[in-house]
Amino acid sequence: MLRGKNILLGITGGIAAYKTTFLTRLFIKAGANVKVILTDSASSFVSPLTLATLSKNPVVSNFTREEGPTTDWNNHVALGLWADHMVIAPATANTLSKMASGACDNLLLATYLSAKCPVFFAPAMDLDMYEHPSTLASLNTLQGFGNIMIPATSGELASGLHGAGRMAEPEDIVAFMEQHIRKGLPLMGKTVLITAGPTYEAIDPVRFIGNHSTGLMGFELARAAADLGAHVILISGPTHLQEDHSAIHLLRVTSAAEMYERAHEQYKAADIVIAAAAVADYTPKNVATQKIKKSGEALQLDLVRTKDILRSLGQKKEHQFLVGFALETENELENAMVKLKNKNLDAIVLNSLNDAGAGFGGNTNKITFLDTNSLIETFQLKTKAAVARDIMQEIIKRIYA
Repeated sequence: MLRGKNILLGITGGIAAYKTTFLTRLFIKAGANVKVILTDSASSFVSPLTLATLSKNPVVSNFTREEGPTTDWNNHVALGLWADHMVIAPATANTLSKMASGACDNLLLATYLSAKCPVFFAPAMDLDMYEHPSTLASLNTLQGFGNIMIPATSGELASGLHGAGRMAEPEDIVAFMEQHIRKGLPLMGKTVLITAGPTYEAIDPVRFIGNHSTGLMGFELARAAADLGAHVILISGPTHLQEDHSAIHLLRVTSAAEMYERAHEQYKAADIVIAAAAVADYTPKNVATQKIKKSGEALQLDLVRTKDILRSLGQKKEHQFLVGFALETENELENAMVKLKNKNLDAIVLNSLNDAGAGFGGNTNKITFLDTNSLIETFQLKTKAAVARDIMQEIIKRIYA
């Protein structure tokens, strides 16, 4: 959920500030970009150098900064606009009160007032402070503004008392944010099944019939679907690509027959199915058990058709929204529409090898998206990551139409 997101972490002056080193590290491990704002008092509890090292960005505290012989300023508006999510942790009683009243006497508060993104805050203070009516009023006011509170927990406090007021643990803050973000995503609760990559059809223990697919398009589709809240089952043929997204379950196969079996095993649970794999149309009739020795000027192989995975899924389609891919070199639209109808698809993604930058092997693609209502959307050449997002948005428009 946080991969590639810009997170602005605001740290105020409470003993729980020491936990923000771990929180920063967890954000980075989740794939986020992190910038940190410290209040003056926060630097008494946690080192700016430590946070700068962990976040890989300079830590800012004041409106101005010395740049050699000149003075520059830290642009609070730019910081607020940069962030996809702002997190204030720990949020002390003092800072909560100022946020609720609109006070603006430090860089963190000015940035908070400038932020256009969701703002999470994690209260941290002693028990009596946490239960004071003014603090409870601040918490209610801030949530009324649309800010998201990460509830404090109960336990031993710095004063030695036991009770509510402990800042949530870093792992729980990350989990809370991910869950909150996921709830608002259009594919939350959906299962997306994606096939990707080539298949290798063995000739003997050494050689195979394959193609130039890298699997990148399918992997980017999996990431795009997962980022939209889906649980993704990714069935991939041989590829060097790796995937560690927590919402993606990767199943590796080699041959068309293995991909057929895995796809049918997972099909019933899927809400959306995208067949992006470049599956071999033919496979050797007989596979040699030993390496075939070189002899003569020619080698003849008897090939037989592989099972048509996409057609077979179309025949069994119940509730699934089924999307295929078509790679064409001539009469592209006509051939894609025939495939769309014959295989009982809901939509098809057309690639033309006549378009520079499209097809196998590269980091870009150029597609046309067609559906059963003959609606056609053509996109410009983009990175495959951007193409994947376009495809998912086209699917979402149709399943929620």
